[in-house]
Amino acid sequence: MEEKATSQQLLPHLFRLEYAKMTAVLCRHFGLQHIEIAEDIVSETFLKATEFWGLHGIPANPTAWLYTVAKNKTKDFLKRQQLFDTQVKGNIRTDEQQPEPDLAFTQQLFNDSQLAMIFAVCNPANSPESQICLALQILCGFSVEEIANAFLAKRETIKKRLLRARTNLRNDDFKITTLREDAIQSRLATVLRTLYLLFNEGYFSASNNHLIRKELCSEAIRLTLLLVEHPLTNSTKVNALLALMCYQSSRLDAREDEAGETILFEQQDKDLWSKELIDKGNYYLVNACSGNEVSKYHLEAGIAYWHTTPTDNKKWEHILQLYNELILIEYSPMTALNRTFAFAKVYGDDKGIIEAEKLRLEANSYYHSLLGCLYAGRDVEKAVNHYNTAITLTKSAKEKRTLLKEVERLKGKA
Repeated sequence: MEEKATSQQLLPHLFRLEYAKMTAVLCRHFGLQHIEIAEDIVSETFLKATEFWGLHGIPANPTAWLYTVAKNKTKDFLKRQQLFDTQVKGNIRTDEQQPEPDLAFTQQLFNDSQLAMIFAVCNPANSPESQICLALQILCGFSVEEIANAFLAKRETIKKRLLRARTNLRNDDFKITTLREDAIQSRLATVLRTLYLLFNEGYFSASNNHLIRKELCSEAIRLTLLLVEHPLTNSTKVNALLALMCYQSSRLDAREDEAGETILFEQQDKDLWSKELIDKGNYYLVNACSGNEVSKYHLEAGIAYWHTTPTDNKKWEHILQLYNELILIEYSPMTALNRTFAFAKVYGDDKGIIEAEKLRLEANSYYHSLLGCLYAGRDVEKAVNHYNTAITLTKSAKEKRTLLKEVERLKGKA
């Protein structure tokens, strides 16, 4: 019973890590028009693992076991082609016209296949939103619910968007065996936006009552690193995004206590911050600044850099200046709220309150959280009212508990 419980814990982790990689490799063989076949084979592999490991225990090398089963299932499928529906029969072939694939599942094959798959799913025939939804599902293993939460959209809306996007993907002539420079240039912006959204969903998750999902952050970093390591995609913008991810990830272990409760930034134990990730962030930020381009990723990486440095008199002035530039490049309510927090750090809470109330984001929980924070030292009653409104508006159970603690603290202080 204990072994079975262990396998149930391990399989979701392996699914998140290996599902997309295995699907990408099989799509190199079958072609994008038959992506569902590749997904079915990989899904059947994990289903077999669930049944077999539950009865016989976890094998010595679980990942190698999955690769072997997937390879055997692919060979079995090809041998049974003549039994398939005539719509599929005869259409499935390898690029080399071989009856059986040589699926070694090497790291190089994974890297090449996934890098090509990233650009394949970001099909210009689809809207940017549909491209991102498709990439999150195929590349990252997101469920429909997780994608809906990431976009703050209804499940049915996302399901319809994915259905249309998959149809266009099957009809696309993009070959995932090779990468063309023209295809990279036309799709890179959407690829970066997808990886950015994936990381944000892990860093501040809106689903499954998990405030932090480290596996999603790690997956986003891994995919972005693939771009940095390829000569056709190693741009300053990509380096800036990777620097941002490294800086933000450096603080993950300090953002929650042992009970899983949130620790606010100024209360975090800085000894828990990862110096290794901060150093990597510095490395990629230096690479990002080798040209003249300044993107939103450059500015956000700069903001994250200042958050990881020791506090000095100019720190928040630097952060506010970067937010002022960022809000001109791409406005969003969260950017405006974060800028207002930095504004209050520079000019004081009273002026910060005036600046915040100009935004009039009454339906936004973070708006009320910010006002609760700014009013805390001036008007406890107003602070508590704003925190209570934020509690009502947020969907995150962990965030509710964090806000409730602030309300109790303020009431005790009063």
